[in-house]
Amino acid sequence: MGAIIDDETKVIVQGITGHQGRFHSRAMMDFGTNVVGGVTPGKGGEEVNGLPVFDTVQDAVDETGADASVVFVPAAFARDAALEALDAGIELVNVITEHIPVQDAIDFGHYADYEDARVLGPNCPGICAPGDETKLGILPNRIFSPGNVGIVSRSGTLTYEMVGALSEAGIGQSTVIGIGGDQTPGTTFVDALECFEQDPDTDEIILVGEIGGTAEEEAAEYITRNVSKPVHAYIAGRSAPQGKQMGHAGAIVTRGKGTAESKIEAFENAGCEVMDFPTDAPDYVKG
Repeated sequence: MGAIIDDETKVIVQGITGHQGRFHSRAMMDFGTNVVGGVTPGKGGEEVNGLPVFDTVQDAVDETGADASVVFVPAAFARDAALEALDAGIELVNVITEHIPVQDAIDFGHYADYEDARVLGPNCPGICAPGDETKLGILPNRIFSPGNVGIVSRSGTLTYEMVGALSEAGIGQSTVIGIGGDQTPGTTFVDALECFEQDPDTDEIILVGEIGGTAEEEAAEYITRNVSKPVHAYIAGRSAPQGKQMGHAGAIVTRGKGTAESKIEAFENAGCEVMDFPTDAPDYVKG
């Protein structure tokens, strides 16, 4: 069983009639995910990839019993899409969309807390439980293998690189969580670490961080007090100049805070091994 999702998770795709929704709903189904339908207002009654399309999330939930949603809706409408899913009782809303305004992300993140639900993202690649053959989002199908290493990352590309290196070395993953690189993620490093600590199928944890903000330092403090499993860390952006945003909205170093050096020091003080390169992962974990 994976942390957060498993083979019983029933998934709908918001924005399924668009190009990304069509492509990735098919990819999720090919991986083994139980995708039960999609939602596009005004397109109810149509089919995409053999899946029924509904006008509203509530209609989809009533008909299919869906408990998770993947949002492929343009940024201008993503807030409303996420709120609609939460209103309909969806327990996990995976927001893939990037360029969502910060206030919009704060709005649906707070509403998820109110509804006792979880938002993953925005601007994230998704989540995968290889042993349950369940994947939400845009993560590549072919790189995963089932095992006992949990991974949480702010970077999608580095996630793929690390998972690929582990799988090639014969080391599998329990759950891989991409929390996204925006400034206000719905699921944080601390949230993911708590899930991994409680997950009986996760024996070791890899955390992929980057410059900017204090999320990594907060994660290191949490590890010191609450995590009994081995944690291995990697920090991207070591050579980034101060004051320059590097790719992700949250990856900016200001006034000496959020540097790679401060994050590496925090993890080392927490007893974590810190890698020099993502491809070093097989050398650090037992698998």
